Amino acid sequence: MTKMLKKIGGVTALCLIGFVLWIVVSPNAKKNLQIKAVDKIGDIAIKRIANDPRAEGSVAAEFINIPIVAREITTGIWQATGVGNAHIITTSGKDVLFDTGLSTQVPKQMKALKEAVSDLDLSHIIVSHSHADHQGGVKFWKEDGMEIIAHDEFSEEQRYLEELQPYFWGRNRTLFPFMPETPPKIGLIAYGGIEPTRNVKNGEPYRFSQGGVDFELYALPGAEGADNLVLWLPQKKILFSGDFFGPLFPQFPNIFTMRGEKIRKPIEYVRSLEVIIALGPDMIVPSHKDPIKDKALIQDGLVRIKDATLFVHDATIAGMNAGKTVEQLMTEITLPPDLALTQEHGKVSWAVKSIWEYYATWFHFDKTTELYGVSQSEIYADILASADVNKLVARAQKYVADGQPLKALHILDIILSVAPADKTASEAQISALEMLRTRALETHNNSYEIYWLKSKIDVAQATLDSQISNP
Repeated sequence: MTKMLKKIGGVTALCLIGFVLWIVVSPNAKKNLQIKAVDKIGDIAIKRIANDPRAEGSVAAEFINIPIVAREITTGIWQATGVGNAHIITTSGKDVLFDTGLSTQVPKQMKALKEAVSDLDLSHIIVSHSHADHQGGVKFWKEDGMEIIAHDEFSEEQRYLEELQPYFWGRNRTLFPFMPETPPKIGLIAYGGIEPTRNVKNGEPYRFSQGGVDFELYALPGAEGADNLVLWLPQKKILFSGDFFGPLFPQFPNIFTMRGEKIRKPIEYVRSLEVIIALGPDMIVPSHKDPIKDKALIQDGLVRIKDATLFVHDATIAGMNAGKTVEQLMTEITLPPDLALTQEHGKVSWAVKSIWEYYATWFHFDKTTELYGVSQSEIYADILASADVNKLVARAQKYVADGQPLKALHILDIILSVAPADKTASEAQISALEMLRTRALETHNNSYEIYWLKSKIDVAQATLDSQISNP
């Protein structure tokens, strides 16, 4: 047995142990054993990223290393910190949980919250949306009779993310290397299986009162997907925003997500922002990082996010109507100084392309070949057979020298797809990618862009190293 566990690896072994125990013990014991196993998996994730040089200085490393503690952010409201925060709103009756964090961190978050609120007794679990770092703890916390509240689109969003999990997993792991090698499929840690007992529809807020506290839930799509749900406490003027704003406030919204998901709808997001602006929150409690308590910052930030989104949307529409290409608009459209926002998470040029394709689909009405299933790369070998490869490499090097790395990469993609062992082309590719990464760091510092470029540099460098050691 020991030899077998060593062979299959630490995370998989823990899952297997949990499954075996799950078969033979009582329901409560099963749950407790699984929680202990998941806690060990969480520890392994932290060690993995701590020992991974690729993660050094990354947002992924920053988030996984956030200490898990329970803190009272205002009277009667507790937050368990982590990759994704979990929140307890206490009342004179039963208590309410908003968002439940990442599954591998839930055991420590549960322990911290139960120690902080000694008489904790939950009646409701509210899930802001279907992403794993927000709904990951529902199965841990859920007991018979609890109300599970989510957006009306939650089940559909969860369905497609679960069905496409094998496809999305490698993409996500490139950006968040603390994730396990393969998607967990067993017990509490497996994604999916959350069945809300109550759904909140767009335009139809759900309100309830409990133990002297009023709760209002608003379905506000468009930020991190179609199933965003926020919690408003009118007596305290506190908004629990989930991931509505992303990990930073204020920031340009992540209308496009590089890891792959449905395109987010810009005008829906603007309408959702208008609802929040009308509420006039004194405090915003996101499910990533710290609460925002500066009322002036909140009001200015909300208006600026709305106006910036509208500006990019309207400029894209105007450009489309003027006959400009999507590439032209990605280059031309920038935020004016009075609407400047950080683009560390969402990026204006990517939003332009998302808006374009949201309205007009992927066919840009220019290249006939886009309508058919024959990739341009299929004729790269023909191009090279008719060309002087050395001259093409030299042209790519000249583009790099002239500060035009994207033109260089277009040429190098052709060469390296056919001749991956071309050392000179590989060196030029690394130079072009490094130039793009430097620009990204010096301009918007967009974390996704930087992760992607770093991953491509690592692959290119490994290929080059292999060529040098095995000429």
